[in-house]
Amino acid sequence: MGWKKIQQDLAAECYIASDELAMAVYLATEQQRPLLLEGAAGVGKTEIAKQLASIHDTQLIRLQCYEGLDASTSIYEWNYQKQLLRVQAVREGSADEIESQIFSEAYLLKRPLLDAITQTKAPVLLIDEIDRADEEFEAYLLEVLSDYQVSIPELGTVKATSKPIVVLTSNGSRDLSDALRRRCFYTYVEYPDFKTELAILQARSPHMDNSLAEQIVGFVQALRKEELEKKPGVAEMLDWAAALAGLGISKLSDDPVELQATLVCLLKTQIDQYSMPREVTERLVGKVVA
Repeated sequence: MGWKKIQQDLAAECYIASDELAMAVYLATEQQRPLLLEGAAGVGKTEIAKQLASIHDTQLIRLQCYEGLDASTSIYEWNYQKQLLRVQAVREGSADEIESQIFSEAYLLKRPLLDAITQTKAPVLLIDEIDRADEEFEAYLLEVLSDYQVSIPELGTVKATSKPIVVLTSNGSRDLSDALRRRCFYTYVEYPDFKTELAILQARSPHMDNSLAEQIVGFVQALRKEELEKKPGVAEMLDWAAALAGLGISKLSDDPVELQATLVCLLKTQIDQYSMPREVTERLVGKVVA
């Protein structure tokens, strides 16, 4: 499967990938290396993993990162309640016998990382927003991403049944370690250009009038150039397009009051909504409506 085929398969899933992104996905998949996607929120990094799972007809296993994430949450933990019940049921046995019983796979709760490497069919493992996790957590990932194995003190080393397709995403809120970056193929995902974003909208909303689609994309791209705390991503653009279609709006300049009210789909903070009064909205509409 060449990179052009990957690009075509993604397009069939309504994901329009640039040549660079399609090549990065292809190489990471073929060489069984993790793929690190960095870029602003809303550019479609997470969606890549979802579409890869669909293309390969396999399970998507997602680990959502956050500050304080640790091994017990991401790799494994023991089912303490079940272990306690077992201990109570076999009190007459020796301590060694009981320990050998309760520290077995039957009492192991698999979390995303361990679950991903023990699937019969290789899944897609999405490690989402790795930059939100602590630096210490990256050390937990190195063994998994280097050797596709997990060490469990009570059981030993669990090696991968099959190597998952690993996609890591980062919004760039902190620098990632060199050790993690070395283990990954990397690409930076930009906001799409006008032509690409229009193709995305047309793929997701094939019945939308082309003139309105061009106005929507042009407006959103102009909006991203304004001083905003949270620039609208592709997902917000699609939400807004669906809202406009549902309201029966055929031209952005038709009803300025109604259009202003729909900006709740694009502007996600109070400051951004205050920074976009109707006169600013009309100025941006004027750029895209002939």
